[in-house]
Amino acid sequence: MGGVVVNSKPLSEMNLEELWMLFPIILCPHNPAYAQWYDAARTALLSSLAPDAVARISHIGSTAVAGLVAKPTVDILLELTADYSVAAASRDIVDNGWLLMSSVYEPDLKQVYNKGYTPEGFAERVYHLHVRRLGDWDELYFRDYLIAHSDVAAEYGSLKLSLHKPYEHDRNGYTEAKTDFIRQKTIAARLEFPRRYAID
Repeated sequence: MGGVVVNSKPLSEMNLEELWMLFPIILCPHNPAYAQWYDAARTALLSSLAPDAVARISHIGSTAVAGLVAKPTVDILLELTADYSVAAASRDIVDNGWLLMSSVYEPDLKQVYNKGYTPEGFAERVYHLHVRRLGDWDELYFRDYLIAHSDVAAEYGSLKLSLHKPYEHDRNGYTEAKTDFIRQKTIAARLEFPRRYAID
């Protein structure tokens, strides 16, 4: 992937508008290599973290669904065991080359890290890493529903294509415009796959 260089400033000094110009919404046909990207990142993460840190790690998002148009960014959900130190996990993840983008602790732990964003634009491989405690997360259900229903996946792909140009440089707007569709299909997924990821 390429990007237009805004200036020579480090990413940490760019404002939101500059970042959105440097990293526009890009949609691509499904790339079978996404599974290999995920496997490589998974292996590196598991080798970096303590054996008792990870409860489950999953490939989520559109790149996990064969045939679905997607931003060429592999999303990974890493779920920590109940008592493992978040600080220790975060330190190991950052040491593995990830950049912490956001961190929320209440009501649930939700951290987001990324890889592949450079001052020159996108690197060849781009990742988002979502770190949480082990749980019954919506993203797992939505992914499974798209895999099980190719017609719904096609509908979702059409929605994304319709939003691409209007929100090419507005990531927040692009995400918000998909929210209703994702919420509706996640509800349907939880009805079809009751308690598939429940832990109690």
